[in-house]
Amino acid sequence: MHTLPPDWQDTFNAYNSSITRRQFFRRSGTGLGVAALSSLLGQSARAAAAGPALPDLGKIAPKAKRAIYISLIGAPSQLDLFDYKPDLRGRFKEDIKDWLGGQGERLTGMTAKQAQFPVAPTRFKFAQHGKSGAWISELLPHIATMADDLCIIRSMKTDAINHEPANQLVYTGSMQNGKASIGSWLAYGLGSLNQDLPAFVVLHAKHSSPFSNVQAISARLWGSGFLPGKHAGVSFRPQGDPVLYLNDAPGVPRELRRKMLDGLDELNRRSYAQIGDPDIQTRTQQYEMAFRMQTSIPELADLGNEPAATFELYGEEARNRGSFASSALMARRLVERGVRFVQIFHRGWDQHGSLPRDIASQCKDVDQACYGLVQDLKQRGLLEDTLVIWGGEFGRTVYCQGALTETNYGRDHHPRCFSIWMAGGGIKPGTVYGETDEMSYNIVKDPVHVRDLHATMLHLMGIDHERFSFKFQGLDQRLTGVVPAKVLPGLLA
Repeated sequence: MHTLPPDWQDTFNAYNSSITRRQFFRRSGTGLGVAALSSLLGQSARAAAAGPALPDLGKIAPKAKRAIYISLIGAPSQLDLFDYKPDLRGRFKEDIKDWLGGQGERLTGMTAKQAQFPVAPTRFKFAQHGKSGAWISELLPHIATMADDLCIIRSMKTDAINHEPANQLVYTGSMQNGKASIGSWLAYGLGSLNQDLPAFVVLHAKHSSPFSNVQAISARLWGSGFLPGKHAGVSFRPQGDPVLYLNDAPGVPRELRRKMLDGLDELNRRSYAQIGDPDIQTRTQQYEMAFRMQTSIPELADLGNEPAATFELYGEEARNRGSFASSALMARRLVERGVRFVQIFHRGWDQHGSLPRDIASQCKDVDQACYGLVQDLKQRGLLEDTLVIWGGEFGRTVYCQGALTETNYGRDHHPRCFSIWMAGGGIKPGTVYGETDEMSYNIVKDPVHVRDLHATMLHLMGIDHERFSFKFQGLDQRLTGVVPAKVLPGLLA
């Protein structure tokens, strides 16, 4: 049996009392170091040291206080939803292999060795809607009726051709692991409007199509990366309790739970004073948030007080816990209570085959609920300062993957152009922004890179993306990175 040396207690105490170089500078930044430095730099430095540990966000008047991001994982086809190309009908099955060779396009391993690349026109009808005359597919009849509320961007582009890096770029600003997500950046920069709920909540909607190609996603898409852990998205479960272990254990009254947390807080404060690890503070804050959520979450999740008109607006599926419609309604309830950023993940849009069947099912899943969400926010006076974003990680190809028939086709990944829409929160409504060529292959007017979208989103939230950073590993990390990104005035009301 292993025994501890006689001086183990002294050794342990010495370790706890030791201070690393990094801890020294961390402590100095909040103690005597700041006092000495501020005496040298004057009043402006003292004001900065006394304020929040954030950079100057740019003094931009915010148009939006909160945001809802509807993330369609797998990438919906722009050719079948928003980017209407009627002339392609006359080019059905035309082999564009030679034309593709001149485009310098990267092809995925799924289509690179195809003998032919036949043009696959959409089989769905389009019509113009709203004062903007936006062309919208028959697959989205409810969304089409609110064309005047939307800003449809047909000229999005990205750097990635496969799902995981593309999703990471869209939702964290980088294809590299370890970066902070959009919601975490906003939680860090702006904080919460409700101390009883997280600033950033993630909802995972069930998809109704059992035959869909459902892409796996990881917590990196809503993680805090290098930011303090308290800014990570809190994932609500679609079934059962939204958050695990929400209820106190049997025999543990509320008062006892409060005393336990107070005792734990005291231990953590002592540990932090000795070690200086910020994760200790994060853990304490998470305990406190969990305690408050024990009363706030049951009220939030109870839809019993919603009138029948709400379910008529979102669709009867909103009564089905975990459905997309239910998630959309929950998103409204969350932002209504002060949650800063809500992200709804809806998977199953990766349609390499059987696209007409699968995309019809997916659109039916989200169409009315998206309409209901925007109109509900509008009726409650929330849309004006709530930014809603709808879209995937890249587009789909004009050529067919696999066999092509009059009624069936599939499409591969396409990073050069895709379509999304935005509403509310300072966005210019009734707008169609950007154009693509006759093949929906290249952008010919007003390109919007993912980083430009991020810069514009931050601007609407009152943040200058170039001044919004976090020091990590010696670098000033930013959501928009170091590659130039720009705010797009054409998208702003």
